[in-house]
Amino acid sequence: MVSLQTPICDFDLPAPNFVLPGVDGRTWSRDKCIGSNGLLVMFICNHCPYVQAVRERIVRDTKELQELGINSVAIMSNDATEYPEDSFENMRNIATQYAFPFPYLLDETQAIAKAYGAICTPDFFGYNKDLLLQYRGRLDASRKETAPDEVRRDLFEAMKQIAQTGKGPVEQIPSIGCSIKWRVAP
Repeated sequence: MVSLQTPICDFDLPAPNFVLPGVDGRTWSRDKCIGSNGLLVMFICNHCPYVQAVRERIVRDTKELQELGINSVAIMSNDATEYPEDSFENMRNIATQYAFPFPYLLDETQAIAKAYGAICTPDFFGYNKDLLLQYRGRLDASRKETAPDEVRRDLFEAMKQIAQTGKGPVEQIPSIGCSIKWRVAP
């Protein structure tokens, strides 16, 4: 299992569009997902211990961000053939088990992960209401284990600032996680 860090935020990079199937049976696009003050795009999966350590915090933070006009969407781009725990059916099970308050989408071709430049799970992209990138950092200090409750909520605080000002913080700590499981070209 390769552990990677996300690159530094490329401020004002536009959010690529997507049209992907959700575990709820609907087809979702970027424009269907955005809130009045912005959009949080998360690349996650089911099997990664870094994601497992923060799933409940992701649910908590995305619920609170909805109240600030920031909607969220999660995209799973791993090769589910090689990682069956990340299958569409298992995505549906996890979304139900954790009561995801956001669409959980399958990027089967991996084209959307490539368009965003996603490299690991979790990988967070925070956009303002104009869909310009303002945050590319970590959720909090959690790694493969959940950090203590009192740690700073980096992602939440950054997205709150984006909701209020349209701009993300200059200082951002990269997210860390498992590499996206890319398909091997035939």
